[in-house]
Amino acid sequence: MTDYDAIDQYLENHFLRSIDELCRLCALPSVSATGEGIEKCAHKVVEMLMKRGFAVELLETDGAPAVYAERKGRKDKTLIFYNHYDVQPAEPLELWVTSPYRPDIREGKVFARGVDDDKGPFVSRLFAIDAILDADGELPCNVKFLIEGEEETGSVHLRQLVEANREKLAADVCVWEGGGVNAQEEPVQYLGMRGICYVELSVETANQDIHSGLGGSIFHNAAWRLVWALNTLKNEDEEVLIPGFYDNVQPPSERDVVFMAALPDPAEEYKLRYVMEGFLKDIQGGTEMHIEQAFKPTCTICGLTGGYQGPGSKTVLPARASAKVDFRLVPDQTPQEVLEKLRAHLDTHGFTDVQIEFMGGEGPGCTDPGDPFVQLAIWMAEEVYGKPAQIIPMAGGSGPNSIFIELLDVPIVMAGVGYPDAQIHAPNENVRLDLYMKGARYITRILKEYAGT
Repeated sequence: MTDYDAIDQYLENHFLRSIDELCRLCALPSVSATGEGIEKCAHKVVEMLMKRGFAVELLETDGAPAVYAERKGRKDKTLIFYNHYDVQPAEPLELWVTSPYRPDIREGKVFARGVDDDKGPFVSRLFAIDAILDADGELPCNVKFLIEGEEETGSVHLRQLVEANREKLAADVCVWEGGGVNAQEEPVQYLGMRGICYVELSVETANQDIHSGLGGSIFHNAAWRLVWALNTLKNEDEEVLIPGFYDNVQPPSERDVVFMAALPDPAEEYKLRYVMEGFLKDIQGGTEMHIEQAFKPTCTICGLTGGYQGPGSKTVLPARASAKVDFRLVPDQTPQEVLEKLRAHLDTHGFTDVQIEFMGGEGPGCTDPGDPFVQLAIWMAEEVYGKPAQIIPMAGGSGPNSIFIELLDVPIVMAGVGYPDAQIHAPNENVRLDLYMKGARYITRILKEYAGT
């Protein structure tokens, strides 16, 4: 293996400077759900990449711009990094110990919105590149970045963007945004992600809310219409009742089950972390829980809105009600088929008045665990973290990795800075300083060892 003394020494000597750069990026709001700060943050990302000698350009979309960067390396092999600069809304603000956009270092962590998802992984990659350039004077292989600004709202324009720029984005391998360690401090290698179909269902029965005494017994109630429609989607046994919903579902392979069986049992950790007594379907934990969490499709009500929800009472009949619903998809489901089957299901049950707004989605995607690049990443993880990597063939979460797999034909590995208490999407999101350093070291190994294979 390559001698990394000079690289590791650089990382040690310049660690605080990199953390300062991370804090400055996290101080910029970049909320794709509202558009707040998106343009300013995209230009900041351009500036950061140009500082490292990358040729950079903004790729415009019908939504937020994406940032593309490229720098040639010694070997004619190309690795592309996928990241995103947008973040989740910071609300509820009152639950943050410190302001989400005033990064705070305490308890060996950096706290800020987006510090783990996904600005921390992005800046740690730049930190790794700085160390390699300082030690070697050049990159070991060609390196590209695609940093989008809509991941947190479903990457709605990413497929179109990649299709239009396939030659520009062409690469041999890809390193994705996430990754890190589990509760046992073992590095985890996710090789796939479930897909998602995110919709808003809405009903409008009048042009305004109505006094419930006037209309309660003679007017249609939008909230009840919505509740009755939602009640047709899933039964108490957690079965999705949309006809044909499970038709294309592929069960996990024998190899997938073997990998899942080797993972630590998360049941007790979940009970402690989330303060709960048990799980759906009376699942006890172990392999059954891992399979259910990653290889079974879902239908989840993420939010409900209708009528008066302030303090005290207000006797009104709601004229409009809505629900945010996500469907997590497994191979070989697609968002489009779910949308079509959902519409047909609602119509069949007499809910033609329930409107469906598609708010984003992507199909599931996974990489072969036997791919040489995957094996290299697993090997390097043990070298950096001191423990063998846990291989997870499919994660419960979703992301647009299937677009890269289908259109760029690249194997994908994950190399990030996360851990179970990172609080992504929640108040007090954070990154541990020690894992930030390990994440940067891990990237230096992946780049140099990949170039040398």
